[in-house]
Amino acid sequence: MQKINLFDTTLRDGEQSPGVNLNLQEKLEIAKQLERLGMDIIEAGFPASSKGDFQSVKEIASTVKNSSVTGLARSVTQDIDIAWEALKDSAEPRLHVFIATSPIHLQHKLKKTPDEVLETAVTMVKYAARKFPIVQWSAEDACRSDLPFLAKIVEAVIEAGAKVVNIPDTVGFTTPAHYGSVFKYLKEHVPNIHKVDLSAHCHDDLGLAVANSLAAIEAGATQIEGTINGIGERAGNAALEEVALALHIRKDFYQADSGLILPEIKRTSELISKLTGMTIAPNKAIVGKNAFAHESGIHQDGVLKNPLTYEIISPELVGVKQNPIVLGKHSGRHAFRTRLVELGFALEDNQANVLFEKFKDLADKKKDITDDDLFALVLQKQVSSDERYKLEALQVQYGMNNIPTATITLRKHNGEVVQEAATGSGSVEAIYNTLERCLAQDIKLLDYRLQSINGGPDALAEVFVKVQSEGVEASGRGVAFDVLESSAKAYLNAINRLFAIQQHRTKQEVM
Repeated sequence: MQKINLFDTTLRDGEQSPGVNLNLQEKLEIAKQLERLGMDIIEAGFPASSKGDFQSVKEIASTVKNSSVTGLARSVTQDIDIAWEALKDSAEPRLHVFIATSPIHLQHKLKKTPDEVLETAVTMVKYAARKFPIVQWSAEDACRSDLPFLAKIVEAVIEAGAKVVNIPDTVGFTTPAHYGSVFKYLKEHVPNIHKVDLSAHCHDDLGLAVANSLAAIEAGATQIEGTINGIGERAGNAALEEVALALHIRKDFYQADSGLILPEIKRTSELISKLTGMTIAPNKAIVGKNAFAHESGIHQDGVLKNPLTYEIISPELVGVKQNPIVLGKHSGRHAFRTRLVELGFALEDNQANVLFEKFKDLADKKKDITDDDLFALVLQKQVSSDERYKLEALQVQYGMNNIPTATITLRKHNGEVVQEAATGSGSVEAIYNTLERCLAQDIKLLDYRLQSINGGPDALAEVFVKVQSEGVEASGRGVAFDVLESSAKAYLNAINRLFAIQQHRTKQEVM
């Protein structure tokens, strides 16, 4: 059985999804969960892109021990040096260095000849190999490259010290048959190809990312790159949970396995969805809420007689619990802490104690507390852990024949209190107009989404927003029983993130 390594780029390519920006704590939570999932390689970011990314990669590299942590670098010595500083304390320092190889990129982006690109690639791989025990080299836009040149440069970087060679479908252009033929061509025309792992990195512009990844495995690839939930640039990347399940369910065909801890898939998917604000489509394979639902009478009858009639994947296999544990107001501290650990949250005693008090307050208002509620509780605590502005009070006046009016009191981190009121065509608009007035800054609302956490009249309301100010975008989320309160919290959370990004950019410009 062939072992296929999975290379997760949720924290790098996934975070490049428009409107997604994760803070350090959120990135650490995702990295630790990816480690629990059994991910072989975690691409933690692009260290040279910003000081924030450098710090995140460094923290993840020093925290994660059971997965190899890597960072992206362009083919320049400065990027490689910065990546080394971020990754040198990891259990297995690994660099991912890339350069474009297609004619269109060479001519219009790099403005270099093929020979110049080859020389740069070799020089940078040699330089990186003096620092990193594992160097992965990627041929950006490989699928639109001339195959003889691609084979020539691949042979050269292997000779220079590359241990992994990635053949990405950068723009989602290829098809399974063509992608497989590229790998077969390289295996036939690169004499030293046996010295490296061949990797596939597919984008989903034509909806073929997973199919192309599986075709690469058939053609000899031993590493697949992608993201959880398939998030990423433009239409996203190959969804790694789909690749892993395809290999598991169809071992008879692929004769390969990923080694992922499959029951951790659902938890990982939900965590990333909540932290990025990217909702999972109900019909999404493996992790969508309808993935194991049967409405057709014929299907229901068959499943009741034997699940195998219409279910090729059991819900339990990927961590979907049919009877989730429910906590309530009579649950003790030990049961609460144990459930948090089972959900994958490693908390210090003081953090767990604070959350337990929040849990008891929630249990007084809501009869049954499910895993989704606990997720929201923990994530909401993390949301409010670093606030420039805190919501002190909110009052909304609304009536069918009255103009909605909101009055808000904010407290700044320096203790100063700001209070304002404003109207709007609706209650939410009144709240957001009031917050803008409190902050004395023009802020544009780009996206607003509301969903309930579980069902019932006592369900928590979760709001996700995306805002823009002075060319900077930030997302935020809020959770509360009241829709208006959660709307205000989400907007304020986005604003706090917005100011943090703007402040970071200002410091970089000064330096």
